[in-house]
Amino acid sequence: MEFWKDALGGPQKIVAPMVDASELAWRMLSRKYGAQLCYTPMLHSALFAKDIKYRTDALVSCEEDKPLIIQFCGNDPQTMLDAATLAQDHCLAIDINLGCPQAIAKRGHYGAFLQDEWPLLREMVSLLSTNLKVPVTCKIRRFETKDKTIQYAKMLESAGCKMLTVHGRTREQKGPLTGLADWSYVKAVREAVNIPVISNGNIQNMQDLERCLKETGAVGVMTAEGNLYNPAIFLYHNPPSWEPALEYLDLTEKYPCPNSYIRGHLFKLFHHILSLSQNNPLRIELGAANTLEQFKNISNKIKSMYEKFHNGEETWPFSSEEGTSNLVLPPWLCQPYVRDSPENHVKKVEDKKKEAEERLLDGAKRQYEDSEGNVISRKKMKKLRRINRRPEKPENCSERPMEKCSNCENPLGFKCGYKLCKKCCKDKCFLENLDCEGHRILVKTRREMAKAFADKRKNCKDCKKVAVSDMVVSSNNNETQF
Repeated sequence: MEFWKDALGGPQKIVAPMVDASELAWRMLSRKYGAQLCYTPMLHSALFAKDIKYRTDALVSCEEDKPLIIQFCGNDPQTMLDAATLAQDHCLAIDINLGCPQAIAKRGHYGAFLQDEWPLLREMVSLLSTNLKVPVTCKIRRFETKDKTIQYAKMLESAGCKMLTVHGRTREQKGPLTGLADWSYVKAVREAVNIPVISNGNIQNMQDLERCLKETGAVGVMTAEGNLYNPAIFLYHNPPSWEPALEYLDLTEKYPCPNSYIRGHLFKLFHHILSLSQNNPLRIELGAANTLEQFKNISNKIKSMYEKFHNGEETWPFSSEEGTSNLVLPPWLCQPYVRDSPENHVKKVEDKKKEAEERLLDGAKRQYEDSEGNVISRKKMKKLRRINRRPEKPENCSERPMEKCSNCENPLGFKCGYKLCKKCCKDKCFLENLDCEGHRILVKTRREMAKAFADKRKNCKDCKKVAVSDMVVSSNNNETQF
């Protein structure tokens, strides 16, 4: 408990490691809204240990980004140790991901798909715990039975794990079959081990957090989706979605990240607004946006559309709006995304399958309906589906600026620092001994590497000449040794 209390500061409000989502800018926003501990996204240990660019990008942090835990995935103990050794000076602990249930984890044989290989996990945790300067923690999912889940947790504790995050779902509970996490498994583990236990799953608001702490006895609660859809979850607050969106975009200017990360965050913050049928053009515009300015324009556009309702200047026709009937709060406020239950999902799939079988037995042609319930032909339905899948871009959807090269009529490279097309940039770099990261032209770097290699070969040849001359002299003196 000393590690959780003294080193980490006793955090209860914790933001989970999220691939492409818990980058530095989002972590800083979460800390501003009350998060007491953050994790990096899951990092691949083999890439981190071997690829310096991957490692440099992954270790982006700042002084205010504390306390921080770096999470790794992998299945080779030595590779995990190599990666963790390189990262240990940048965090307060190294976390091993044993909970990822996604298909990529299954293909890569890591995450929750290692939970049956106890000898390997014991070796991995023990090796890291023995050789690192910082503690080792683990994030796991439960088994089908409490007894096996408890044995699993005790094994990791005995191997050297100093803190355990227990997700109350099995690795099969994902996607439309996610369902609810079972906190009784977290409680059982907490009562069986002597290390701090964090509970993960079912945290959509602060009331969930308080109830979870009370029911499980965990020292803290970790949330992922709850934080993504409402970063102010730890403050008992449901702000209008444009407030955290614009704050986050300001942070991305200070702490840059890929546009795909930004787009993903905005889609979640504006999820309930973009789900409204009348906002489909806005959703398309966000999907096509590729600059920070465009992201800000969309956020401000949403603000101008809904701020008058939020401030009470106009009345929101809540009951008449399509797609909002299942919301407790107005759609412009940050709030959880609630999935359909697995039982309902399975029932819907079975009903569709049964309906299809009945049509085949009856020999009747399938009837298609449009959005208004009118029966239409199969051909027209296909056309409507194509339109819905690839709708026309709205008139105000801005395109990427097509500026011309400074030297010719070709369009300039979008990321070129010299404002040139690729051909002109290549000529400039060759003549002036330069690099261009935007075009990935590395003339200066390659020349320096070639020079260093040539100097190294020259030194080796000089060494060989000296060695040969020494042998000749030694031979003349009849002192050659073999």
